[in-house]
Amino acid sequence: MEKKTHPQDLPVIGWREKLCLPQLNIPEIKVKIDTGARSSALHAFNVETFKDNGKIKVRFQVHPYQRNTHHTVIAEAELIDEREVRNSGGHAQLRPVIHTIVELGGKLWPIELTLTNRDVMGFRMLLGRQAVRHRFLVDAGGSFLQSKTGSKQQKQDGEKE
Repeated sequence: MEKKTHPQDLPVIGWREKLCLPQLNIPEIKVKIDTGARSSALHAFNVETFKDNGKIKVRFQVHPYQRNTHHTVIAEAELIDEREVRNSGGHAQLRPVIHTIVELGGKLWPIELTLTNRDVMGFRMLLGRQAVRHRFLVDAGGSFLQSKTGSKQQKQDGEKE
């Protein structure tokens, strides 16, 4: 029988954090923790599928930094699925789905990630409730509580970054 983790025993994350996607060669990306979204989404463009040793893969580009389109990472992953997901405007989109590893607060774990163009959105990545469930407690007033920011600063809403 699996031991149930009590919420008070979980590490606390803020509504925004910085995390690492090591399998995608993204050492740092700012994410919004979105408990209203079931799945996680990564900003991706120039998405193309291809076959490699009988497996269907997806190659895509990422701008990991907000307000910066000069730094581009090219990544590849196995295509797990294509799913219809409702975007923030309520419109259905067919999105590629991949599995990858996420690193936040010294923890590494696998997540499902949908790929979509988030160029006009404030954050390059959303971390949905499926990815944080049973791992973290979310403090809606805190920012970067588990991020590697040098002084491990904790920010409250209204403070400038």
